[in-house]
Amino acid sequence: MNIGSYIFSQVVDYIPRYQFDKLVAKFHGNWHSKDLTCYNQLLHLLFGQITGCGSLRDICLCLEAHKPILYHLGFRNTVTQPSLSRANENRDYRIYEGLGTYLISIVRPLYSKTAIPEITVDNVLYTLDSTTISTSIKLATWALGKYSKGGVKMHTLLDLRGSIPANIHITHGRWHDSNELDIIEPEPYAFYMMDKAYVDFDALFRFHLAGAYWVTRPKENMKYEILGHRGLSDADRKAGVTGDFTIRLTTKSVALYPEPIRAVCVYDEEAGETGEEIVFITNNFDISASEVSCLYRHRWDIEVFFYDKYIVMQSSHRVQFTTY
Repeated sequence: MNIGSYIFSQVVDYIPRYQFDKLVAKFHGNWHSKDLTCYNQLLHLLFGQITGCGSLRDICLCLEAHKPILYHLGFRNTVTQPSLSRANENRDYRIYEGLGTYLISIVRPLYSKTAIPEITVDNVLYTLDSTTISTSIKLATWALGKYSKGGVKMHTLLDLRGSIPANIHITHGRWHDSNELDIIEPEPYAFYMMDKAYVDFDALFRFHLAGAYWVTRPKENMKYEILGHRGLSDADRKAGVTGDFTIRLTTKSVALYPEPIRAVCVYDEEAGETGEEIVFITNNFDISASEVSCLYRHRWDIEVFFYDKYIVMQSSHRVQFTTY
């Protein structure tokens, strides 16, 4: 005989009901609701996520099959698939967005001192990237993608200390990555690592004026002049650093970013068949050249984050957005 709590009910115990009920009241989530309150809807969706249900119908059928233990799982009652579908369509998403934001604000400080391999700075470290999820243009008419196909972009600002998303912004597939820099409020002294798709010198200069640091790679057509160079330490040479320069943009770009920029050249033996020299640019002149390279290398941590989420979605048969 089971005398302990079910795993699902133990997970549900971590939901801050007081904060959740405040959000429900703020956005009138339970207006005219009878059997399916916002909290009950949340439990249904959490059950489907944890158990890997492939559709809303699967969620309702599984819960109906476990009706004798629903009370011990935390459910007061279960509903039909049409009722759950209507609730997903009509309920204010800000209720659940607010809950997620509140939970992240609790978890992130717990990992704020987490050490990252080869990184010695104590600053907050962010990596910024996006992933595109294909969807049906008929079911989501707003989700315009490339080549007349449907798609949504999930722009993610990932805190590397704990691999916890600090911000997620959903847009249509044609939203350019560099536009995301206009949405983000730069945090002073934080490092932002991003690929060359985010090279918008006007936005990067706004980050610079706010006291934030950025690390990225230049586009092939970037025009600049070399102002000087810095000496390399033995640790830099051992890490493959071949040059550490101070540059200034020329042509029209200098009006967008009038301050000097640091360019670090690193020879990567693993790139290509015979190796390749990679250039990184940043507005930070204090850390070592080898650490600039290490910071950008950890930008790839967000690709692992996206991959893990893709595997979860794939195992749940929800790679594409579907309406049930």
